[in-house]
Amino acid sequence: MADADVNTTDVIVVGAGGSGLFAAIEAAELGRRVLVLEKNSAPGGTTNWAIGSLSSSASPMQAAIGIQDTPAAHFEDMALFHGELLLRDNPELRRAFVENVPDTLKKLLDIGVVFFGPMPEPPHRVPRMHNVLPNARAYAHALHRRARQLGVDVRLGHRVRRLLCERGSVVGVEAEAKGSHHRFISRGGVVLAGGDFSANREMKRLYAGEAIARVDALVQTSTGDAHQLALDVGAEIVNGDIVSGPQLRFVPPKINIMTILPPSRFLALLMKWSMDKLPQPLIRPFIMMFLTTILEPQRKLYESGAILVNRDGVRFADECDKPQFAVPQQLNKEAFIILDGLLAKEFSAWPNYISTAPGVAYAYLPDYKRNRKDIYNQANSLVALASKIGVPSTTFEKTVDEYNSNPRAGTTGLLQPPFIALGPVRSLVLTEGGLRISAAMEVLSKSGEAIPGLYAAGATGQGGLILEGHGHHLGWAFTSGRLAGRAAALRGVG
Repeated sequence: MADADVNTTDVIVVGAGGSGLFAAIEAAELGRRVLVLEKNSAPGGTTNWAIGSLSSSASPMQAAIGIQDTPAAHFEDMALFHGELLLRDNPELRRAFVENVPDTLKKLLDIGVVFFGPMPEPPHRVPRMHNVLPNARAYAHALHRRARQLGVDVRLGHRVRRLLCERGSVVGVEAEAKGSHHRFISRGGVVLAGGDFSANREMKRLYAGEAIARVDALVQTSTGDAHQLALDVGAEIVNGDIVSGPQLRFVPPKINIMTILPPSRFLALLMKWSMDKLPQPLIRPFIMMFLTTILEPQRKLYESGAILVNRDGVRFADECDKPQFAVPQQLNKEAFIILDGLLAKEFSAWPNYISTAPGVAYAYLPDYKRNRKDIYNQANSLVALASKIGVPSTTFEKTVDEYNSNPRAGTTGLLQPPFIALGPVRSLVLTEGGLRISAAMEVLSKSGEAIPGLYAAGATGQGGLILEGHGHHLGWAFTSGRLAGRAAALRGVG
């Protein structure tokens, strides 16, 4: 390996997702020189694939419609989501989150992010869910722009390989870019904001077991690099066995208008105006372009009689008994949802929707037919449908016939043409295990002491915080990023 050159700055942030960019902005606004190192070719990370909601109390949007809400009430209501996981929650971090997320939301508004809402989501006692427009990519777009305005040095294609330590303190990082190694020294602190470890099979096996290890990640580059950097200097992961999902999701389209259009403020404001002023039938098709892209089909499809078949044309699991664990064991880790004409009619109108984004809208079968031609196949016979989706027709016919001889209780079987296949669907997971941290976002060692100079945010620094309910993952990513960036900026810098 060639000798690494050395660069010095005030604060180093590992990762340019939502939490990393917010950390960089916070430190830069305090007058610090900030370097962000991102291994991918573009900023955003998992934030770009989120539904986009952010839950907060005491927001300007709440106040505008007369809602009086407090962080204390939000703290209490968050616990109502947790169920049996409540005993594993970190109340200190939950308190830090709810007390600081209102300022996070205000900062997002200040840099041009547009929201509609707040929308209700029980058991929240009042509407707290604020939904971003035009889509979740707007966050990274606005945060990256703000970081550049502040002079933050964002270097893409830089993968951090190890932390540099002196006398027990973290003083910098070594990164690789295009085969060359570079050392970066921090006068203040290093913030780890590399996302979760859902794409690291060995880590998933170690903490969550073999069944989860087989499930793919929503973001294939979420390989737990930042977690491992901290583990190498004595940190530990808490709640590593807790995961979000697995969920069966439709494969994303290769080309979609929601990924082509820039997530600009003008577009967001136009959408917000349209949603407020225009009749629902006019704006709904545009919303459906997002809604049919990344969300999961609801369980009621299977309860009503739809079945899953694999690439061999075989029904391989009880669709109502955790099929998301069986799909990863099938050929190509994929499956198709099969419906008949009666089910198609049933899932074309309220209350039987295919998927939903909370507080936004509901997507029905005709929406998928219109917006996802790549995953919607229809034919008047099972043989013809098998040909369209590329499964053996004889086996497929036999599978459906066997199901029809003993259909799910309360259903009639798949008898009425046309027959429809939605998919493929794949099983995806997000991991919830994060580095143990203090309320000041300091990474803690196994003995509970702070590792000097090292901070963590977002999924990397989740620290045992349980984030059930919509809008809490993004809220934590941004808020913990702010707090970690501030702590790193104020450490040891005159």
